[in-house]
Amino acid sequence: MSTISRDEVARVAGLARIDLTPAELDRLAGELDVIVQSVARVSEVATADVPATSHPLPMTNVFRADVPEPALAQADVLAGAPAADQGKFLVPQILEED
Repeated sequence: MSTISRDEVARVAGLARIDLTPAELDRLAGELDVIVQSVARVSEVATADVPATSHPLPMTNVFRADVPEPALAQADVLAGAPAADQGKFLVPQILEED
């Protein structure tokens, strides 16, 4: 028995302002029904004694510790810039001004 009807797909498509053909409505109703049945099948297996997992292998944080360090001097930062003006990076204008 189908749990997602063609009318429900049409209603949701209308809410999302998606124009679907009758063939697309029929196809999507079937595809969504398969997805709902698959989720229901997984839900049957997932019991309280089975812990939820987001990844099959244990993962650990591979980032270094966040340790504050002194900032670079402004002159050192601007030394590598192609152009600078009054202590700031000078870049080409990309938007026109009115």
